[in-house]
Amino acid sequence: MTARGDRLLGLVLLVLSVAYGWAAQQWPPPFGGQEAVGPDTFPTILSVILALSSCYLIAKPDPDTDWPGRHTLVELAVAVLVLIAYALLLEVLGFVLATTAAVGTLCWRMGARPKGAFLTGLIGAVAVFILFNHLLELSLPAGLLEVERWIP
Repeated sequence: MTARGDRLLGLVLLVLSVAYGWAAQQWPPPFGGQEAVGPDTFPTILSVILALSSCYLIAKPDPDTDWPGRHTLVELAVAVLVLIAYALLLEVLGFVLATTAAVGTLCWRMGARPKGAFLTGLIGAVAVFILFNHLLELSLPAGLLEVERWIP
């Protein structure tokens, strides 16, 4: 990609970050009033990081003009498909199972052994689930692991 292409990509990502940040601010305040950490906090942080990264890409484009090979493009396509599947299955499977599958698959595609890749996904998913559900009190979908689902 040329410097012009990098700048164009940076501009598109900057517009995306602004739209994403604006959409994050449209969440209604949580029941009981505004909290320091609400449903808009994490998306807002992501939009700021994307905006800063986009500005850097616009200001300092990469001089390297080589396109990745076919293998790299296939791996990127697989990663996009995994992330789309993750978004579609998050509510159904729940955060822990969907995240374990997505992170495990992506780690495996990046060269990790399957057992280690999926163990990394499981440990990360459980840690984030505990952090969000119990410490930050922001509920993530339990999906198939929901206790009420199995108790009559």
